[in-house]
Amino acid sequence: MAKKKTVAVTQVSSAIAREKSQKATLKGLGLRKIGQTRELEDTPSVRGMIDKVKHLVRVEATK
Repeated sequence: MAKKKTVAVTQVSSAIAREKSQKATLKGLGLRKIGQTRELEDTPSVRGMIDKVKHLVRVEATK
């Protein structure tokens, strides 16, 4: 079985005073606090969510 690629997403900025859709996107990524990191499967839908809040998160490629 092939190993799935993942990305580490870390919230680096607050969601306060952001659009509701951006807050919902962070919640969908599983992020709720600055400094919190989630390791997510690298799929087109996750990449789209990251692109929507790219100014609030930092992304690092993992294996």
